[in-house]
Amino acid sequence: MNKKVFLIHGFEGSPNGGWRPYLMSELEKQDIYACSLPMPSPQAPKLSEWLEEIERHITKNKEDDIYLVGHSLGGTAILRYLEKYDSPNIKGVIIASAPCHQNENEKIREFLLDDFDWMKIKNKSPKVIVIHGDNDPFVPVSDAKETAEKLGGKLILIPNGKHLNGSAGFDKLPEALSAILEIIK
Repeated sequence: MNKKVFLIHGFEGSPNGGWRPYLMSELEKQDIYACSLPMPSPQAPKLSEWLEEIERHITKNKEDDIYLVGHSLGGTAILRYLEKYDSPNIKGVIIASAPCHQNENEKIREFLLDDFDWMKIKNKSPKVIVIHGDNDPFVPVSDAKETAEKLGGKLILIPNGKHLNGSAGFDKLPEALSAILEIIK
């Protein structure tokens, strides 16, 4: 059984933006397959399309141990995925800078419309690590704390990390690499 890491970018993101290329390259050095999935219409995301895209990749790799890493809306999409689908091969999840409550961005409203079924999500992901900038201008730290607490996960706060994206200067995120290696080992 192979270990595979799927990275899911956020709203207006791209597979090769921010720290995703760094993380894929570092995992490759450890002989761990990593792939950043291109989410459909990132400028106007639709929850059903994002979930189907994640499901398509997980179904194609059902013989492998899967680890999901999501940034921003990608992390929210992972939570919704775990809530909706049964994928016993998901062995761990890293959520970075992801909202779990409605905010002023109308374009992602559908992802945050309903409250999360935290127990259902927790039962489907044995290991969870949440990473968040301590001064994120888009997603309050309270969202990260709630996600980590409700899922029994570990919370890593990055001092002056902002939204942990490329425009905040994050083309590397060693904390994400450490986190994924910690849950894989």
